[in-house]
Amino acid sequence: MDEVATKIIEILKKHMKEPRDDIGLQTALTDLKIESLDLAMIVFDIEDTFGIEIPYNANEDVEDFKTVGSVVERVKSLMADGPAAAKA
Repeated sequence: MDEVATKIIEILKKHMKEPRDDIGLQTALTDLKIESLDLAMIVFDIEDTFGIEIPYNANEDVEDFKTVGSVVERVKSLMADGPAAAKA
């Protein structure tokens, strides 16, 4: 697992009410029992950690936020586009 994935999993664990050690790229976010307010805090934490801006409705995009791996790929995509492109 690469550094981006490791950091995202650490962020998820920090905001979970019951952190788990078995989180992997294939883990569905729905399996993590993350409440909507916690998800908002996770998004803010990811933005701060990686210097990106995730579009406001990104958590409603099922494909981008279906699994831990899809979140990792979305973050990598936004990082590759740069901060200016992420705001568009």
